Order: sequence, then C-alpha cells, then structure tokens
Amino acid sequence: MAKGGAGMIWATAEDLARSRPVVLSMYRQILRALNSPELPLGHAARLAKKAECRAIFIFGAEERSLHNIRDLLDAARHTLGLLNRGRLP
Repeated sequence: MAKGGAGMIWATAEDLARSRPVVLSMYRQILRALNSPELPLGHAARLAKKAECRAIFIFGAEERSLHNIRDLLDAARHTLGLLNRGRLP
C-alpha cells in the first residue's frame, strides 16, 4: 500500500466496509429523490437520470482510493441537496 503525506491513500478492507453502508444509503436517497414529482422530468428523462446515477455508483464501487471515495460521497451529497430543492444537477 502506498503512503501519502497524511497517511494511507488506498482503502483497506476495513475502510471499504465502513464506507459501504454510507455509499449505498446515498445511492438510495438519490434514486428516491429522482422519483420526486417536484422535478421537471418526463418518464424517459427520469429513467435516464437513474441510469446515469447507477453507472456512476457502479464505477465508484470499484474505487480503492480514499480520496476518490470521499469525493464521490461529497458529489452525492451535493447532488442530493440539489434534488431535494427541486433542481437538476
């Protein structure tokens, strides 16, 4: 494992186990928010946004860098905030 200036940069099995429930929760919250009638989306656009979200999280599931996992969660929180305000990311 590589070491950075501030500690480990690659996730250990414990790190991945700890972040997994948080990532799954964010994924589910975003999918639920995409179902909101507040969003100006037709059925096809809603399905496309859900597919885009799924692709991002599937790609993110392969990630082993702590920094990239943190960035994914930050982006998910930002997206969820926008969706909850009725805006599209």
